[in-house]
Amino acid sequence: MKREIPVNSEGHYTIGGLDSLELAKEFGTPTIVYDVAKIKEQIAKFKAGFEEENVKYHISYASKAFSSLAMYDLVAKSGIGSDVVSGGELYAALKGGMDPQELEFHGNNKSRAELEMAVDSNVGYIIVDNFYEIDLLNEVLTEKNKTADILLRLAPGIHAETHEYISTGQAKSKFGFDLQSGQASEALEKTLANPRFKVLGVHSHIGSQIFATAGFVEAAKKLMDFLSAWKEKYDFTAEVLNLGGGFGIRYTDQDEPLDVKDFVKIIVEAVKEKSKELNYPMPAIWIEPGRSVVGEAGVSLYTVGSRKDVEGVGSFVAVDGGMGDNIRPALYGAEYDAVLAKDPNAPIAQNASIVGKYCESGDILIKDYDFPKTEPGDVIAMLSTGAYGYVMASNYNRNPRPAIVFVEDGKARLVVKRESYEDMIRNEIL
Repeated sequence: MKREIPVNSEGHYTIGGLDSLELAKEFGTPTIVYDVAKIKEQIAKFKAGFEEENVKYHISYASKAFSSLAMYDLVAKSGIGSDVVSGGELYAALKGGMDPQELEFHGNNKSRAELEMAVDSNVGYIIVDNFYEIDLLNEVLTEKNKTADILLRLAPGIHAETHEYISTGQAKSKFGFDLQSGQASEALEKTLANPRFKVLGVHSHIGSQIFATAGFVEAAKKLMDFLSAWKEKYDFTAEVLNLGGGFGIRYTDQDEPLDVKDFVKIIVEAVKEKSKELNYPMPAIWIEPGRSVVGEAGVSLYTVGSRKDVEGVGSFVAVDGGMGDNIRPALYGAEYDAVLAKDPNAPIAQNASIVGKYCESGDILIKDYDFPKTEPGDVIAMLSTGAYGYVMASNYNRNPRPAIVFVEDGKARLVVKRESYEDMIRNEIL
């Protein structure tokens, strides 16, 4: 289904009601612009899905998708939590105004310093990933004479229909305790026996950019079966079933994601059904959406520069960004749509690859794309770039990372300054 492309009276592409050409003129390019209303709308839909099902729930924004002080502030004011996966994300979340009790701390190789920081900050929940971490966290808690609320991350052996680089729920994964081999049961025994740990429940995350509900439903049912067996064997009743995130979004017109509200309802109904079948107390259901909160809210603005045409081979339209601000196309073949900012409804006039300025042949943002005629100086708006763009950005070729702008209520606000050359050498020593 073709997405709606908003334009103003001049026919220019708009973001949150503001003219994209004016945004590019004011803030320069490349710049990633977020329509804040879209972020808030997605959060509201997730909440509505749970509230209509009348279940206990908790939503944690997966900030690895996009983090900044302004984003953490927005999350806090939206009444949901956030998950963090490093000391740096934890630091930024706290500086951005997040309540530490609303934070989940993830990661498959948390350092002692990171665990100490989490414990000292009174982080609400630590998602324990492996046996090394159980021992390390115990040492930290013992030294500080504290306890921690934890969830055990499990690998349920579910293969999600997504790229192998972002599939995480299968048995052969670096994340979590494997269910089939007995690792998970051993981890439960070890943590239940330790008074420093309060085991609230279990966590799984089967992958990212998933459109079908089948994987989530299968994971939920499988985990509920294990929880039922654990109740009988260990007299352990989980308060929490955390099913992670990974809900897909529309990158191109070929994508048909399910509305997140409906996604939630299908998952909840599966857990309810299994809870009734097993006569198991209904756990609170937690989720961790990231991409589905910010992905479609973000738009990258680029300026067209050089062009290369090779007869019988193809054409290349170069912009002033590329793999340094969006590595996803080069990393795992991610696809996007784009529009010509001055006239998104202009007729198709060429087939060309939109490429970046970086010294790699793989620096292609959109390959062999049907697009209107372009001239140097034109602004191209690449759609749905709100997730895993800026957070994975680099200074390759000594290019500065882009600016970030939030648009809301007809106003644009700079929330991350464009890096300067001086910024890039700030920590270097001659």
